[in-house]
Amino acid sequence: MKDKLIIIGASGHGKVVADIAIKMNKWQSISFLDDDEAIKTSMGLEVIGKTADAFTYKDETDFLVAIGNNAVREKIQEKLEEEGMSVVSLIHPSAIIGTDIEIGIGTAVMAGVVINSFTKIGNGCIINTSSSLDHDNVIEDYVHISPGVRTAGSVGIGRGSWLGIGSVVSNNVNICSDCKIGAGAVVVKDITEPGTYVGVPVRRVDR
Repeated sequence: MKDKLIIIGASGHGKVVADIAIKMNKWQSISFLDDDEAIKTSMGLEVIGKTADAFTYKDETDFLVAIGNNAVREKIQEKLEEEGMSVVSLIHPSAIIGTDIEIGIGTAVMAGVVINSFTKIGNGCIINTSSSLDHDNVIEDYVHISPGVRTAGSVGIGRGSWLGIGSVVSNNVNICSDCKIGAGAVVVKDITEPGTYVGVPVRRVDR
C-alpha cells in the first residue's frame, strides 16, 4: 500500500468511495481523475486529471476505479492491472466481515454491509450500502450488488451481473454472468441465460 490514493470517477459513486477512503485513514492524500472537465473537485478533494493520466502516477499511488457501469469499470481496471499498477480494495469501517472471506482487488464494500463466513468476492465488485451476503456466496468479478440487496446462503452471482436495489436471492440459487436483476425482484431458482429479469418471482423481460 502506498501513501497516496487516486479514485477514477468523481461522480456519485466516486463520492461514496472517497468517503470510505477518508474513514479508512490509510492514505496521506486522496484525489480524483475524471473525464468530465467541468468537475474540478469532489468531496473537497481535487480532480487532478483525466482517466488516461493515471499512467503518469503509476509508481506513486494506489488506485480504485469508482465507475458504476460494470463493463467500463472492468475495462479500466484491467488496463491498470496490465500496466502493473497498484489497485486496492476499500472496505467501510462499519461493514461486518465474517470468517474466511475473500475480497478481490478493486472491490468497494460500502457502509452497513454484512458479508458472512466463507463468501468469496471477485475483483472490481461493488457491494453497495446495507446489502447482505450470507455464508458461502461466490460473487464473481465486476458484479454490482446494489443497496439493500439480500442474498441467502450458497448463492452464486456470475461475472458482470447487476442486482438492483432491494432485490432478493434465495439460498442455493445461481445467477449466470451478464444478468440484470430489477429493483425489488425476487430470484427463487437458477438463472442460466444472460438477460434482464424483473418481478416476484423474476421473469425475463428482454428477448
